[in-house]
Amino acid sequence: MSLVGRVGRAALGVPFVWLGYEAAAEPGNRVASAAGIGLPNPELVVRLNGAAMVAGGAALILNVLPRAAAFGLIAALVPTTIAGHSYWKHDDPQMRTTQRIQALKNLGLAGGLLVVATGGA
Repeated sequence: MSLVGRVGRAALGVPFVWLGYEAAAEPGNRVASAAGIGLPNPELVVRLNGAAMVAGGAALILNVLPRAAAFGLIAALVPTTIAGHSYWKHDDPQMRTTQRIQALKNLGLAGGLLVVATGGA
């Protein structure tokens, strides 16, 4: 793989390692968000989702099963985005905008992961 490809995968993987670790170590308000969408045992689910993000991000960075890692990270983004960035539920315009930006950021990350998952450039 080219140097640019390695840097790109590292840049895509680092946020998952960092933010996944934070979620696994200190679930905090994420637990209430997970419970709010009906996930069972929300604290455990948040911690496991965070751990999955750490593993997937590390795999991308290290180029270990990058396609599987990318698909796994996409799967982890779905509940994260629905529970944590449901902008459509907010009446406050500033909060709605902030959460919409975060949801769109996750969509962009998913797009990058789809490129990796499908073996694209």
